[in-house]
Amino acid sequence: MRVYRLAERLAEAENADVEIVRAAALLHDAHETVSDAPAGVTQRAQHHLDSAEFARRLLLAEGWNEARVAAVEHCIRAHRFRDQSEPPQTIEARVLYDADKLDAIGAIGVARAVAHAASHGQPIYAEPSRHFLESGQVAAGEPHSAYHEYLFKLRHIKDRLYTATGRAYADERHRYMVEFFIRLQSELQGLG
Repeated sequence: MRVYRLAERLAEAENADVEIVRAAALLHDAHETVSDAPAGVTQRAQHHLDSAEFARRLLLAEGWNEARVAAVEHCIRAHRFRDQSEPPQTIEARVLYDADKLDAIGAIGVARAVAHAASHGQPIYAEPSRHFLESGQVAAGEPHSAYHEYLFKLRHIKDRLYTATGRAYADERHRYMVEFFIRLQSELQGLG
């Protein structure tokens, strides 16, 4: 619902089709659980494609016309940070992308990164290897800590947003997140 509320605000500010954005925001992560996997197991690398397919079936069943369904599908397929094969082309897709990424930075973003690391048995902080710093890939035996996620993805989000409104919202969130991770590193190294 955080992404939904952000997407609504961005859509209104950017003159996007609010109905398309609302549907895309509600359905963009709708199909993360792998049906034949144990409860809680997800397939993140494919979720945007599966969610777009799910949205198509649902919206057609609700009587949406093909053009509007296709618009929602594009928004959902184009929202994944780690898959740039279909960049957001419409204002609606750009709004969803920005809303989803804004939710990954700031106080919520820090909490999400820490929770994700902990839920996967990874530490909050681990000193990144030279290999990771140069390639973005963890070395053999190296954890992917919340700090690693910050270095790999989170600190770059504000520079990859598409809308003027999203970039304006990102400034304070980015600043807070950067200060947190600098402070975390300093304290864990016994410097602060």
